[in-house]
Amino acid sequence: MDRLTCDRPLPEHLRGSVVALGNFDGFHRGHQAVVGAAVAHGRATGRPVLVASFDPHPVRFFRPDAPPFRLTSLDQRAALFEQAGADAMLVFEFNQRLANVSAPDFITEWLIGRAGAAHVVTGEDFTFGKGRAGNVRVLAEIGAAHGLTAQAIGPVSDERGPISSSRIREALVAGDPVEAARLLTRPFRIQGKVQHGDKLGRTIGFPTANIAMGRYLRPKYGIYAVRGLLSDGRVLDGAANLGVRPTFDPPKELLEAYFFDFAESLYDQCIEVEMIAYIRPEAKFDSLEALTAQMDKDCAEAKRILAASSPVA
Repeated sequence: MDRLTCDRPLPEHLRGSVVALGNFDGFHRGHQAVVGAAVAHGRATGRPVLVASFDPHPVRFFRPDAPPFRLTSLDQRAALFEQAGADAMLVFEFNQRLANVSAPDFITEWLIGRAGAAHVVTGEDFTFGKGRAGNVRVLAEIGAAHGLTAQAIGPVSDERGPISSSRIREALVAGDPVEAARLLTRPFRIQGKVQHGDKLGRTIGFPTANIAMGRYLRPKYGIYAVRGLLSDGRVLDGAANLGVRPTFDPPKELLEAYFFDFAESLYDQCIEVEMIAYIRPEAKFDSLEALTAQMDKDCAEAKRILAASSPVA
């Protein structure tokens, strides 16, 4: 999928497009409804479909010291948008310049002028422009004066109310990846390059693929049943520790995934780890023997959980 930015002209064949506009962090069921409506409109009118997202997230720009909260990387969102039927991803770099663009100028200069939009689809609660002065009513009114049509999609709700990224974050922080997966329609995935560690896992028979958490939200620390998604399409069952490894000194925050019956090197490869189920909190052990015995139990529990859980493509 093409990944475009507004600092250079869009290819001519992508102008006059239908644009799904939003942050789309997580790309949960509500986000999918917005992009799905854009794809349906594009197919019905013969127009290309772009999904426009912001990077960094506006919250990160205005609150640079905020704790990590991202649910998806740009690469993950690009893959999800492509699976949803979009033709390209358009990334708005959220910087000081964009933060000071008025709502009317964002519509006329950025959406119409730079992005070449003919029709825009957003969620009903989407806001934009300096001071968040723009909303779906402003978009429809100003857009209409310049030949741009707009469509607002209502929230997707369940028995607890509207589905949101906030609810997904709350579930993950509470150690409930099953609920997060229900709202996302897939397990929460952490993507990263496998890095070299201190290789302590090898010495006790549990070699791990170590991934830095980066800007991802920190789910509840502990032991998880996981699946690893390799770049060649293979899916590996495993167990992982997410946290600071209290048994070892010094503490080091990592996602350490041990994949069952797998002996190949994954160093420097980019993989995704799906958080399937929470098993237990992190704990400090008095000896490597005690740690190894507990890890045997954790792996047995992870295998039991994963045997009853089908992989999601």
